[in-house]
Amino acid sequence: MPISGMPFDDVRSLLSQLNVPDSKTAEAMARAFARAGYTGEELGRLHEIGVWLSRTRGAVPPLIGKSGVALYAATHGFAEKDQSEQRARVDAVAAGAAAVSHLCVANDLSLNVFDLALDLPSSDMRRDASLDERACAATIAFGMEATAEGVDLLCVGALGSQATVVASAMLLALLKGEVGQLNEPDRDVVSQALSFHADHLTDPLEVLRRLGGRDMAALTGAILAARAQNIPVILDGLPALAAAAVLYKLAPHAICHCILADCHSPFEKWAAQQVELQPLLELRIAREAGCAGAVAAGLVKSAAALAGGVAEVARRLG
Repeated sequence: MPISGMPFDDVRSLLSQLNVPDSKTAEAMARAFARAGYTGEELGRLHEIGVWLSRTRGAVPPLIGKSGVALYAATHGFAEKDQSEQRARVDAVAAGAAAVSHLCVANDLSLNVFDLALDLPSSDMRRDASLDERACAATIAFGMEATAEGVDLLCVGALGSQATVVASAMLLALLKGEVGQLNEPDRDVVSQALSFHADHLTDPLEVLRRLGGRDMAALTGAILAARAQNIPVILDGLPALAAAAVLYKLAPHAICHCILADCHSPFEKWAAQQVELQPLLELRIAREAGCAGAVAAGLVKSAAALAGGVAEVARRLG
C-alpha cells in the first residue's frame, strides 16, 4: 500500500474498497452439509467454522493449504525497563524454544516473529501520542506484508505484557469501557493515557496511533491485508483483538474473516462481545503469545478438511 501525503487516507480508502462478503458460498457450504446429513447440530461449531471458511475464502470447499503464525514485538515508552525481557521473548521464539514454536510444529504452521525496532520504544502514551501519523501508517503497511508468503490461514498476535497494556487502553477507548474492568496493575498507566488523550479518541485510527505503538499498528495492517485477500485470520490474545476492534469500528464487516482463539479474562470476554466475536477455545492461556492461536489453527484446519469431505459426499449424492 503506498503511503501518501495524508497516510491514514490510504487506510480509509482500502477499507472503503472492501466488499461485504457474498453469502452465496456460505449458503452453498451449508447446503452441502445438509445434503451429507449434517444440519449443524451434529457437528456443533465445526459446521459453523466450515461455513465461515467458505464465506471468507469464497469457495466450496474452503481449501486451506499453507498456514502460519505472525507475532509482532515492540517496546513502549511507559515501560522502557522491560526492553531486555522483550528481546529475550523474541530470541526464544526465533530460536524455536518458546511454547508457540512447539505448537506450530505440531500443527504444521510456519512461524514468523517481527522485531519492530525493539531498541526504539514508541513514545510514552501517558504524555504523548505513541506514534505520529506517518509512522503509524508506515507500520500498518509493514504489517500488511504478513500475507506475502501466500498463506491460506493466518494467526496473529503480539509478544509481551506491554502490548496487553496498550491493547487494554485501546479497547476501553474504542468500546467505551471503564478502567475498573482492568486488573489492578494496569489501571494506573491506562487511566493516565486515557486522560491525556481524552479529547482525541473519537477516530479509531487516532486511538491506534495515540495509544497503540508499532505492534498494534502492524497487527492492524496484517488483519486488513488478510481481509482484502480473503484469508481467514485467527486472533490470538488481547492485542490482536484490539487491532481488530480498530477495523470493526471503522467498518464492522472488515473483521468478518476473523475468529478469536481464546479468552482468558472477563475484560477480554466483554471486548469480544462488543465486536461480535466468540472465542473458539477456553484454554486459559494468559501470557504465552501465539499458543492459543496455534492450537485454534489446528482445529480450523480440521474443520476445513471436514468441509472438503462433506462437499465431496454432497457432490456424489447429487
